Amino acid sequence: MDRAYKQKIREIFQGENIQDVLTCSHAFEIATKYDIPLKDIGHYCNAHQIKLRGCQLGCFI
Repeated sequence: MDRAYKQKIREIFQGENIQDVLTCSHAFEIATKYDIPLKDIGHYCNAHQIKLRGCQLGCFI
């Protein structure tokens, strides 16, 4: 992910008030609403120590 793309995701997370935890269903909503692949949301969460909760098995590998 390039710097501008990471910044876009950071701004989305701030706007959605996501700090430490993101539910799987909310991740799916964000992916659809902002046209961001789930894989990229998962990578961003891993890089920024954001926990994914209530996850559907295998979605964020």
